Amino acid sequence: MPDTIIVGGGLCGLALAQSLQERGRDFTLYEARERMGGRIFSERCRRNNLAVDLGPTWFWPDTQPRVTRMISGLGLDTFAQHDQGDTLRLNTTDEKPEVMALTEVHGGARRVVGGMGRLVTAMTAQLPVDRLHLGHTLLSVEEDDDHVILSFRHNAGAVQVHARHAVLALPPRLLEEHVRFDPPLNASLREAMRATHTWMADQAKVVVAYDQAFWRESGQSGNAFVTHEQVVLPEIFDACDATGEQAALGAFFSLPPAFRVTIPPATMALLISSQLVQVFDLPAEDGEQHVHDWAQEAYTCSTLDRTPPSTHPEYGNPNLRLPLWENKLFFGGSETAGYGGGYLEGALESAARIQRALVPDPISRGPEALNGPAGNTACITLFGTWVTAQQPDLLATYRRHLNQYLARQHKEQLTQRALLDTLEQFYSEALRQLSELPFDTRGTGVHKGRSALTPEVHAPFATVHQTLIREVLAFNHSSCALSNFPEEHAPGKEYLSTIARDLAAAWREFALSSNAILLAKAGYGTDRQRAG
Repeated sequence: MPDTIIVGGGLCGLALAQSLQERGRDFTLYEARERMGGRIFSERCRRNNLAVDLGPTWFWPDTQPRVTRMISGLGLDTFAQHDQGDTLRLNTTDEKPEVMALTEVHGGARRVVGGMGRLVTAMTAQLPVDRLHLGHTLLSVEEDDDHVILSFRHNAGAVQVHARHAVLALPPRLLEEHVRFDPPLNASLREAMRATHTWMADQAKVVVAYDQAFWRESGQSGNAFVTHEQVVLPEIFDACDATGEQAALGAFFSLPPAFRVTIPPATMALLISSQLVQVFDLPAEDGEQHVHDWAQEAYTCSTLDRTPPSTHPEYGNPNLRLPLWENKLFFGGSETAGYGGGYLEGALESAARIQRALVPDPISRGPEALNGPAGNTACITLFGTWVTAQQPDLLATYRRHLNQYLARQHKEQLTQRALLDTLEQFYSEALRQLSELPFDTRGTGVHKGRSALTPEVHAPFATVHQTLIREVLAFNHSSCALSNFPEEHAPGKEYLSTIARDLAAAWREFALSSNAILLAKAGYGTDRQRAG
C-alpha cells in the first residue's frame, strides 16, 4: 500500500510528487488526461515551429517567488513579456484604433523559453515512470479505518487502489460534482467547493502564428484592448518567442461559453481573423490559429464554471485547506491556495502546505547550538530577524501588486486586493522559512493544541498590519495613478473595515499554519482545528 496517492497531474500534483520524491516518501500519481500538466498546455505551430501557450503563459518574479525559484531550479531559460511599443484600443467597429497612454501592460511578467509546457516536461522527467498513471478518472474516495480507498475509471474498466493518505489536487467544483465521498462531506464543505470558481474554466484562448511580427515593425507592442459591442477578443498580446523571429499574437475571448460552443469552427476562425484585422490591419489576416476552449475540457470545467463569475474569484477558503478524515484526505490545487489562488504560484503554495502536513521537515542533527531549547531560541531569533528584514520591502511589494492590477485594467477594490496579495505573499514565504528552520520541539509544551513557541514566532508580526496600512494610505493619497479612483485615493471607513477583515482572516490562516508546523516538528497531528 503506497503512503500517498496524488490525484491530479497539474502543477500542484507534480510539485507535491517531486517534494515527496526528494524526501524519500512513497507515492503514486494518477491523472485523468493522457498527458501531465493540467491547465498548463503548450502546442507547436506548423508554420514557424513556435510553442504557444494555450493555458498559463506568464509568471511574475516580483510577486511570485515559488514559481520563480522552481523555474530557475529546473534550469529553464526565461524572457520578459514584450510590451515595448504602442498599445492600441479599439472602441468602435468603423474607426481606426487609438493609441493608449500605457507603457507596460503585463507588470514585469516573464515567460519560459519554449513554452510553459517545458516546466511540466522538466518536472515529469524527475519522477519515476512507474509511479505516474495517465488515463485514470477518479470516481470515489472512501475512508476505511487507517487508510483510504480510491476508485478510478480506466480503459472502460474500474481500478481500485488503497493508500494511507490521498491528495486530491483537482478543482473543488469538479470534485463536488463528479466524485462520491464515503462518508459524505458535510454541507458547509460542499458549499465551499461549489463556491470556488475554477480558474480559466470559463475561458477560451487563441494564439495566431505569423511569418513575421509586422506589428513590431510598425512600432506597436502587440497589446490591444477592444471594447466595442461586437468584440470577440477583448485583450490581445504579443506571443512571439524571445527573439521575435517566431511571430504570434495571443488573445482571450469575450464570448461566453454557452455561445462559443454554438459557433462552427470555420465561423470562429473568420471572427478571430476579422477582429485582428480591425486592430492590426490586413497583415493580421493570414495566420495559423490555435484555439483552446477550457469550458469544453471535462477535467477542467464543471457545470457551475460555465457561468462566468461577475467579480474576481476569491480563493483559499479555510474549509478547503483543512485535512479530513484524521489527516488521511487533503484538498490541493491552485484554487485552495492561501496566496496566488488560480495562478501557478498558488498551485505551488498548495503543494507546499500539503507537503508540510504529510512530511514535516526533519529535525536538525547539526551543531549542538541548534539542538534543544538553546537551538529553538536561536531559531526564533533567526526567524524574527528574517521577518524584520522583510518589513521595509512590503510597501514596494504592495506597489508592484497594485501596478499589476492597474495594468490589467482592474477598476475595483485595488487597495484591498493589492494589500491582501502583499500580506499573503509575505505569510507564504514566512511559512517556508519557518518550516526550514531546525526547531527541535519534542520537549516543548502544548496547551489546547497550541505550541508554547507559537507566541514567540508570532511576536515579530505585532505591528506589521498597522504599519503597512499606514504606509499604503500615505502612498495612495500621493499617487497620481490612483487620482482617478477616489475610493482608492482616499479610502472611506467602510472600505477600510472591509480591508481590515480580510487582513485579519489572512493573519488567522497564517497563525494556524505556523502553529501546525511547530506541532508537526514535535510529532503531533496536523489538524489545525486543534489550534483554534
